[in-house]
Amino acid sequence: MDSVRAILIDGRDSVVTVTSEAPEGVEIRFELAGQAGSLVSRGVPKYHKAALRDIAAGETVYKYGEPIGRASEFIPAGAWVHCHNLKGGET
Repeated sequence: MDSVRAILIDGRDSVVTVTSEAPEGVEIRFELAGQAGSLVSRGVPKYHKAALRDIAAGETVYKYGEPIGRASEFIPAGAWVHCHNLKGGET
């Protein structure tokens, strides 16, 4: 597997959703409004979120153009974003 596809809905998003398992080192490809992009996976399970860019601790995380929580620690680009590094609630 050379690459996996990901879903990106809104230009404000700080995460993408992978459509298949993205092992470490695999390219994650996405597109928004005809503009293609990619990043290198740090290991993301199927249908989970990957950081589109580096996300600072405390920063609000966006998915589908909406805030979904705050990073509880620094999250590097391509890393898995889930309950171990994302706190929901007040954004």
